[in-house]
Amino acid sequence: MIIVEEVQNKKQKKDFLEFPAQLYRRDKNYIRPRNQDIEEIFDPEKNKFFTEGECTRFLFKNKQNETVGKVAVFVSASCQQEQPTGGIGFFDCINDQKTADFIFDHCVDWLKERGMEAMDGPINFGERDKFWGLLTEGFEEPLFGMNYNFPYYKALFENYGFKMYFEQLCFSRPIFADVSRVFTLMHTKHSRNPAISARPMKKNNLPKFAKDFTDIYNQAWACHGEGKQLEEAKVLKMFNTMKPIINEHISWFVYENEKPIAMWMNLPDVNQWFKYLNGKFGIVEKLRFLWIKKFRKNEKMVGLVFGVIPEWQKKGIDGYMIWEGTQHLRKHTDFKTTELQWIGDFNPKMIKIAESLDTTVTRKLTTYRYLFDRTKEFERHPIL
Repeated sequence: MIIVEEVQNKKQKKDFLEFPAQLYRRDKNYIRPRNQDIEEIFDPEKNKFFTEGECTRFLFKNKQNETVGKVAVFVSASCQQEQPTGGIGFFDCINDQKTADFIFDHCVDWLKERGMEAMDGPINFGERDKFWGLLTEGFEEPLFGMNYNFPYYKALFENYGFKMYFEQLCFSRPIFADVSRVFTLMHTKHSRNPAISARPMKKNNLPKFAKDFTDIYNQAWACHGEGKQLEEAKVLKMFNTMKPIINEHISWFVYENEKPIAMWMNLPDVNQWFKYLNGKFGIVEKLRFLWIKKFRKNEKMVGLVFGVIPEWQKKGIDGYMIWEGTQHLRKHTDFKTTELQWIGDFNPKMIKIAESLDTTVTRKLTTYRYLFDRTKEFERHPIL
């Protein structure tokens, strides 16, 4: 017998947060997400997806009143497509197929009542940049905002009938690995041009770098794949939010005279600091975070975005920027690894760019889809 509880009160919210910590307590690679990062997703005043969507969380307990699973199930404006598709996320479960099937059945019923014909999972009730996909390869410490799960979750999903909708590929590169000879040759070539310069991002001039970032991004990425035009004011707000963790040695811009033409944006992986805080971030934890940040080495940085404006693409300016930045950060930081968080396998252009940076695939996360009509033909995510 499994008892279903909708998460509504304070105790249930706590149980929803604590169950994974209990489940993974012996897994040395598990890093507990900050409670506030989870709770904000389910706060209608902080998550814009509630304006045109609906989301509910559930706990699943056995007859001893012990939690054996949890999930969030939701619909959003993006669900209103040719095939209405809802989502499930924040799924955790004991290693028992019957329990998982019960949870999935419950989600199917909830979504059918709201007119859905399929469900994707595990995904986020929000953007794809956080808590998206099931880890299927590379069971190492997760990056900030990245899902982590036991290997047996793959069987729980696939035995129920979920099929791979798309894979998210995560690329990595050792900082001190050999750099492609093409990059060093391009660095030598462009270094001879007095109009070309590379500069690291500085905290004391964020408005300028926000403008430059916006200019480059909107030219390089806005019309690429599923990119969207960015607004300078929103980018500046994002930069100011990131200011406490910005490392001035690892994000680089390239200019032709004073015109921004390329960027390589990175941040420290804050999970390397958050993993000591057990999901909490109150006043005491914030003070401890500052101490940890100052005295504990962080050897992992995360690539946020890489871009070159169209007129400078395929001219080697990326090689110039990478080698210029790499030489600098090798001398001035403790970082040993850089990671690109995830690129969908439906986006071959971005995969090619990642591969051109001398990276290798180190982990994969899978977004699954389950069709309610089991006779309907399954189709994977279209290639961009």
